[in-house]
Amino acid sequence: MISDINATPVGAGLPAKRPAGSTSSAVPIRGQARSHRCRSNLGICALAAAITLAGCSGLPDQRLANEALKRGDTAQAERNYQALADLGYSDAQVGLADIKVSTGDPSQFKQAEATYRAAAATSPRAQVRLGRLLVAKPDSTQAEREEAETLLKLAAQQGEQKTLIPLAMLYLLYPQSFPKVNAQQQIEQWQAAGYPEAGLAQILLYRTQGTYDQHLDDVEKLCKQALNSMDVCYAELATVYQKRGQADQQAALLQQLQSAYARGAVPATRVDNVARVLADRSLGQTDEKTAKALLEQVAPANPASWVSLAQVLYDFPELGDTDQLMAYIDKGREAEQPRAELLLGRLYYEGKTVPADAVKAEQHLQAAADAGEISAHYYLGQLYRRGYLGEVQPQKAVDHLLSAARGGQNSADYALAQLFSEGHGIRPQPSNAWVFAQLSQASPTAQSAELLQQLDQQLTPEQRTQAQGLLAQEQQARGSMAQGRRTLALDALQDEDPEVEAEDSL
Repeated sequence: MISDINATPVGAGLPAKRPAGSTSSAVPIRGQARSHRCRSNLGICALAAAITLAGCSGLPDQRLANEALKRGDTAQAERNYQALADLGYSDAQVGLADIKVSTGDPSQFKQAEATYRAAAATSPRAQVRLGRLLVAKPDSTQAEREEAETLLKLAAQQGEQKTLIPLAMLYLLYPQSFPKVNAQQQIEQWQAAGYPEAGLAQILLYRTQGTYDQHLDDVEKLCKQALNSMDVCYAELATVYQKRGQADQQAALLQQLQSAYARGAVPATRVDNVARVLADRSLGQTDEKTAKALLEQVAPANPASWVSLAQVLYDFPELGDTDQLMAYIDKGREAEQPRAELLLGRLYYEGKTVPADAVKAEQHLQAAADAGEISAHYYLGQLYRRGYLGEVQPQKAVDHLLSAARGGQNSADYALAQLFSEGHGIRPQPSNAWVFAQLSQASPTAQSAELLQQLDQQLTPEQRTQAQGLLAQEQQARGSMAQGRRTLALDALQDEDPEVEAEDSL
């Protein structure tokens, strides 16, 4: 495959490669498994009457499925949903599809889409889910985007809630598909009409446009107003207070969060979200001890929090030893959390906490990449670029690094620039190197700026012209939907609490 790299410039060949497993990670999804959401539309005795059985004993129950999902027991939830779905109940079909979406595995999304479509003829709720999935679908077609808009508007007309956020994401992610819609004006209309979700839509606009930090006051105001009805605002407010360094306000918010969690008003996933904010160095002064305490509280009810705990110990090793870190990772892997595979792969890649082992690193990173974790592609690319498995494998390196870069990992662009400029295992290609050095300036570092300056001086006028054309092609290949924005769209798929929906539908 080395000859492929030597012969094919990035603009002509490599950008045509599809990012393997490209989809969300935050978020991961944020590239990561989250608390599963579904609702009940059937009581157990109503089902018994429907299938003309005398009693209720042993029958599948959608409420049991809801409760199982809330505590992270997807196996029991899936069994109950499957039994109900086989009887033709659309809400159970939707529940099954929700589980597939929540895995973050791109291969499961196609099955989820088919299931939503099958139920959409009779279920407005399935219409909402299908519309949301089409919003989050990578490289969706114009027809699919228009279908998403139609489905979401139709479901809203039938009284379905939580349609506004995916609609807002659709307009924010694909403005070229809806030239007559001005996202800011539409959000202002929703706000004037009193829609509760309008404030969150405004915050999403700030995030997608990169102006969040310039509107912290507005984010705080909007989320304080919506906190009781939209618990996602706990993480937003925590972010605001951490960015500002407002410890007193943060402490009051955490007290309110714990009280809400204790009475069942806030799910464990929201506590996890806030804990991860507290441990995020990029947001300001961290409070890692409180983050660890929050995660320890909710991990038994939310398996993804075992991985969050492991990440906190990885980032702040003074909070625990290696045995505890590995125990948390093991619990995450037992719960089939892709982030656990990613973190374990990183440990073997780096060789700091455990002995370096490139073979084990590749195994765990590939498992994470297959489940949609974009960062796993970056580390796989570096394994192959640096020859950690015994020899440099440049084509594999390019494939994985390009997937990571197109998924929104800026450090992958710099790694690609290094690969094409250094020429380890391949002939140096200054034009390609310049393309990725330019793209890496979206989040510049001293090293990437220095490399770009060197490449600028090396390029001949002819090479520069070629490189500028390749840059335009690569930017077009990436489209308008960066991974961070895709993560927001995927989050919109799972913004319901099972118990709230169950109560609404009874």
